[in-house]
Amino acid sequence: MSDMTFEKMISQMTPSIYTSLKQAVALRKWPDGKLLTSEQTRLCLEAVMRYEVENRVPEEARVGYLQQRTCGAGADGSGVSPEMAGLGRDATGGR
Repeated sequence: MSDMTFEKMISQMTPSIYTSLKQAVALRKWPDGKLLTSEQTRLCLEAVMRYEVENRVPEEARVGYLQQRTCGAGADGSGVSPEMAGLGRDATGGR
């Protein structure tokens, strides 16, 4: 598939097609149950990611998004109780 054809496909992709491709990548199979080849998975994933960027899909709705969390605390470690802060020391044998 040439880049121009791929670009055209991305620009004409509907939300329904995007959702179908995203599900196919997640399950590694087409809606009819046939498994995706590694090449199909790669191309579908690339199409999904490019669609998300070009259509400004919110980051938290994008494929592969992982929310940063630290055991219920803020990203800077604020809100960690003294007991929780000591867990790392306990797990390493008091080091």
